[in-house]
Amino acid sequence: MWRLPSARAALRGVRIAVEQRSRAEAATETAAGAMERAIVRCVPSEPKLSLSFALADGSHKNMQRDQSEPVGRALSRIATNAIKGHAKAAAAKKSRKNRPNSSGGAACAGPGPESATACEPVVKLYYREEAVAEDVLNVDAWQDGAVLQIGDVKYKVERNPPAFTELQLPRYIMAGFPVFPKLSLEFGDPACSLFRWYKEAKPGAAESEVGGPSSLSPSIPSSTWIETGVEERVFVPSNADIGLRLLLHCTPGNGQRFGPSRERVSVCPVEAGPGTCTFDHRHLYTKKVTEDSLIRTVSYNILADTYAQTEFSRTVLYPYCAPYALGLDYRQNLIQKELTGYNADVICLQEVDRIVFSDSLAPALEAFGLEGVFRIKQHEGLATFYRKSKFSLLSQHDISFHEALKSDPLHKELLEKLVLYPWAQVRVFQRSSVLQVSVLQSTKDSSKKICVANTHLYWHPKGGYIRLIQMAVALAHIRHVSCDLYPGIPVIFCGDFNSTPSTGMYHFVINGSIPEDHEDWSSNGEEERCNMSLTHFFKLKSACGEPAYTNYVGGFHGCLDYIFIDLNALEVEQVIPLPSHEEVTTHQALPSVSHPSDHIALVCDLKWK
Repeated sequence: MWRLPSARAALRGVRIAVEQRSRAEAATETAAGAMERAIVRCVPSEPKLSLSFALADGSHKNMQRDQSEPVGRALSRIATNAIKGHAKAAAAKKSRKNRPNSSGGAACAGPGPESATACEPVVKLYYREEAVAEDVLNVDAWQDGAVLQIGDVKYKVERNPPAFTELQLPRYIMAGFPVFPKLSLEFGDPACSLFRWYKEAKPGAAESEVGGPSSLSPSIPSSTWIETGVEERVFVPSNADIGLRLLLHCTPGNGQRFGPSRERVSVCPVEAGPGTCTFDHRHLYTKKVTEDSLIRTVSYNILADTYAQTEFSRTVLYPYCAPYALGLDYRQNLIQKELTGYNADVICLQEVDRIVFSDSLAPALEAFGLEGVFRIKQHEGLATFYRKSKFSLLSQHDISFHEALKSDPLHKELLEKLVLYPWAQVRVFQRSSVLQVSVLQSTKDSSKKICVANTHLYWHPKGGYIRLIQMAVALAHIRHVSCDLYPGIPVIFCGDFNSTPSTGMYHFVINGSIPEDHEDWSSNGEEERCNMSLTHFFKLKSACGEPAYTNYVGGFHGCLDYIFIDLNALEVEQVIPLPSHEEVTTHQALPSVSHPSDHIALVCDLKWK
């Protein structure tokens, strides 16, 4: 009889050999007589382990047991479940056939206690062909490679196999736009997992074309699905798929073995796409990921759903935009396709809804090798993504402008100037704008680090002086990170600064100072005037220059977005051309059916000096 070795010595793991087999066969055991699976999830940080298996009657059991419980108790519970399942199945069969003893042979007479005792199955757990003693604790008994026997059925125990904890398909799918499943894995890696896409069979499809995966849930008839031939994580439906639903069959893996497969069916059929989009021509310049010496950088205000879905937006701000094109499900398709098509190394986004980050952007960009961090403001926030093959995230240094100004000694001098103007001080402290700062380290050369800052300054046209103060706080904080914490690292500062090149904010950034008599200090009238001179340490440049506009709506167009770079350490290799004026105004203004935001993404390739 097998017992836990003395001194709780570490057990030798049973390595599962993964044979060379086709992707279609990898998810299922095809050999004759293969054992059923008993899936055990056991992690040190949790008091209970879970056990999942299917009984012979077809019922599926999910059990939660204390890790410190003797395995004999768990086996007794399994036996009780087997008895109940057998009795229930026998009763159902008897009821259907309306005659006694329809189970045949050694069947129970009924579900009562006496018959249950007579039919009690043998339940044993074996490890290395020896029965596991009943006093061994669950945490030690349920080893990878053990065998659970319930009556005549044997189960291969798989402890902590790769498993999907979440698998979802988007609600709205369009022809010509990539479909990114949202997935989370435990003990696995998406790169080592298998994916196979199917589409609904059209009425009258030939029988030879039809046939879904053999392991589909009973509720999903395999006869209604046709293989697409796509075995990648991301699928792009064509016009031929319009009106059909999609099915994704996934098998989680970790490079050594595969876990239980799962599948998902799209809620709605594939819809027709809008045709050519404003960013399609731009993607011709960004077909490939840049070489290691370059940093392709994107800054983009993607228009938060919390703002796009208001009555004011639909009737006043964007009355020219079709209502469905303002919907989040529709816009997400365009945003995902646009961003992934840039093959960027660093992406800074503004007006990001929390749910858009977690359910849309993170899954889509992760599938293309980027990882992201999010900073909430109030109703929306900022997101910064970086290419994992080029960078690792070293540290984060996010701040709220008004909180930092109040409490951080870095801004003591600025605060002393501001308190002289009580009305202006109140207004500045009311603003919720934030700054996201991420320090990235090159995966190829650990001596190369970069400070990536991302912000969205106060929006009001009369808030020029507020933006000046916010920018002063931002630059002082960025200097602290890039000079004090990480001396000498270069800076990339992206964002929607809500300031045209003629404003004081832009003058301050580019020239390094702003005089106390600049007109923006009284941008909201004499009552809130707050004259002060400001300076900053950096030598910054707008990498994409001063485009005619980066924001184009019915009542306004102008350049509000910038990618500021540190001229001492970085230079511009290439600026990806913005959409033509004809493309922007095809549907009068932005957003539109072919462009998901009222802003235009800035894209450039930067080079280390």
